[in-house]
Amino acid sequence: RWLTCKSLSPGALERIADTIADRLRVPWFSGAVKINVSLVPPLVLLPVFLHVAALHFLLGLIILTSLPVVVLWYYYLTHRRKERTLFFLSLGLFSLGYMYYVFLREVVPRGHVEYSQVVALTCGLILMLAALSRAKKDPGYIPIPSGNEKPSHQGLHNKSVRGSSSGLHGISGAASSRAVNGEAKGYCRMSAEQPEGVKKDWCTKCQLVRPARAGHCRLCGRCVRRLDHHCVWINSCVGEQNHQAFILALSFFMLTSVYGITLTLHTICRGRTPFVALLYCPGAYSDYSSALSFTCVWYCAIVTAGMGYILLIQLLNISYNVTEREARLALRDNTGRRLLGGLVIDTGQYNRGLLCNWGHFLSLGSSPPQRSAEDIV
Repeated sequence: RWLTCKSLSPGALERIADTIADRLRVPWFSGAVKINVSLVPPLVLLPVFLHVAALHFLLGLIILTSLPVVVLWYYYLTHRRKERTLFFLSLGLFSLGYMYYVFLREVVPRGHVEYSQVVALTCGLILMLAALSRAKKDPGYIPIPSGNEKPSHQGLHNKSVRGSSSGLHGISGAASSRAVNGEAKGYCRMSAEQPEGVKKDWCTKCQLVRPARAGHCRLCGRCVRRLDHHCVWINSCVGEQNHQAFILALSFFMLTSVYGITLTLHTICRGRTPFVALLYCPGAYSDYSSALSFTCVWYCAIVTAGMGYILLIQLLNISYNVTEREARLALRDNTGRRLLGGLVIDTGQYNRGLLCNWGHFLSLGSSPPQRSAEDIV
């Protein structure tokens, strides 16, 4: 119908895409294994684009400029549709593996990289993957009550909305606020004092009372303790239980990537500092091996710059004891202060000074969450 310029019925393309995604399987011993379609594009397109970019300087400029635009467009598309995708996780992991492969095959054989430097780079990569694996685990999901418990929570919610500021909801809110955050004042206590704010503690999706600073992720469909944000690069939420591992993974990635870029530039652009060599490297396109290595260096530099910005925002938020979710809500409600040129939004609600804020962050997940008052009752 498309070839004959005839119109398609509404939803036809979506059904075709869903059918192709369902039929895309590979044979296996225990039966055909379904392949997630979002895993395929990075595995196929990334090596092709990088090899094409190594053919000429102008091709490299066009491709390396268009790649971030395409990734941002796909992020906007999936975020608007509230879809979970493995595309970004696949792109990140395959980029690491392919850059490491190019380094071992094109850079190390030139003889300018020592064995100890290869070992150090490999150890950094392994540590980063270990931290990433930890960050992929439970971010601190709040257990969803079973069917026979939901009415009691619903009844609790209704009583609180009707204005029972001294009821069980205020007790449970204050208890969970102190247990989770170690602070005397939280969302739940404020809700008990101000009945109109009770809705902030009740999740209509999960049908449960949330502790202070918890939030509902619309992509995962779960409530997470101290929800920071949903990270597409790990395809999971960043919350109370995995925030430290997330920061650790970003830190190891930055160190490993900068170290690998430095070693590669010292090899293909002898006698120049890494920053100068990144901008001006005569003879980089004299042979295909150098051109491919130089193209991969620029690709790593673009990715490292993006991840460095994410790490910077995270470190600033930790220093002010504010999560990305709280900063976004403060901007929406016009209740926060922009600091450092707008890089951080200080809500002033949990900020207890730099040392106390970092001490609070380093103690996240150190003890299991305590049961709230309504669970005890």
